[in-house]
Amino acid sequence: MSNNILKPENIVLNKELINKEEAIRYVGGILNEQGYVSPEYIDEMIKREDITSTFMGNYVAIPHGTEDAKKAVLETGISVVTVPEGVDFGDGNIVKLLIGIAGKGDEHLEILSQIAIVCSEEENIQKIIDAETKEEVISMFSEVN
Repeated sequence: MSNNILKPENIVLNKELINKEEAIRYVGGILNEQGYVSPEYIDEMIKREDITSTFMGNYVAIPHGTEDAKKAVLETGISVVTVPEGVDFGDGNIVKLLIGIAGKGDEHLEILSQIAIVCSEEENIQKIIDAETKEEVISMFSEVN
């Protein structure tokens, strides 16, 4: 993954989040603050979650916008937030790793496939959740390239 897609400013470790909506707004807020998306993208992330959950299993959720949100994406990027205490995504699904995605054009598909490779191993997910530095998180994802 290129350095401008995942940089230290996009990562928050050991965050406490109350519920699913707060969690999605938080990862979307990072994407907005770092200039990847305009503010309306965050609302589209909530809409996407209402349509179908972005919970992927193994304590991972990958919030992203709807197809209509494409116009709100300024640049491809991801945000990573660890929630060691977990946040309830409904139906007993607890999320400890949130990965917010904004992709220009079809770039989100490549990002998703790279994230899937990293997150396909439970031990990788645990390493990210347990990470003490943002550099540890970046190195977990950069190994994919």
